Amino acid sequence: MFTASYRYNGRMIATLSGVVSEKLPDMVVVECAGVGYGVQVTTEDFARLQQGEPAKLCIHEHIREQSHDLFGFVQLDTKQLFEQLLGVKNVGPKVALAVLDIGTTAEVRGAIAAGDVKRLQSAKGVGKRAAEQIVVELRDKVGLPAGDGAEDIVGRPGVDTQDEAMEALITLGYTPQDAATALSKIDKDLPTEQRIKAALKT
Repeated sequence: MFTASYRYNGRMIATLSGVVSEKLPDMVVVECAGVGYGVQVTTEDFARLQQGEPAKLCIHEHIREQSHDLFGFVQLDTKQLFEQLLGVKNVGPKVALAVLDIGTTAEVRGAIAAGDVKRLQSAKGVGKRAAEQIVVELRDKVGLPAGDGAEDIVGRPGVDTQDEAMEALITLGYTPQDAATALSKIDKDLPTEQRIKAALKT
């Protein structure tokens, strides 16, 4: 009934489906077919997962010579952002997990895209240099997956649904009011991509 799915491309466990048998201070234990897997999760997912309830987690395996750690995520896009963070120089899984704890996945993406170093520094163990490095390496790579949240944009008060730049900023975590304010100072005749970049700089 409860399973772990596998793939053979260097890492084996792609997902875990089972029952949350324990919630420990630094991880949850997911029992699959009689085996309990200790999985480290974000604060948001820790609150969402309930002991004794079934759960399915997208898994990232972090394998070292003397350790084999599992990091699990309720949402696939959160795992994808986690792995993007791991690609940043000197950012390990603990720091990546701490960055995800500063807000929702959309808010973290928005902070990176907006170059909000101060917000990123609020993550445990993240100094100014690390926060700046995250912005430099990921700023142009953290747009939300296609369709994620896009359906919520239409019909919001003050949102010009014909303005692709405004839609992009809202998808990155801006409020409609903040997006409108940022774009109001930018030439409307510029290409959409340039207007977005200019707005993020403000």
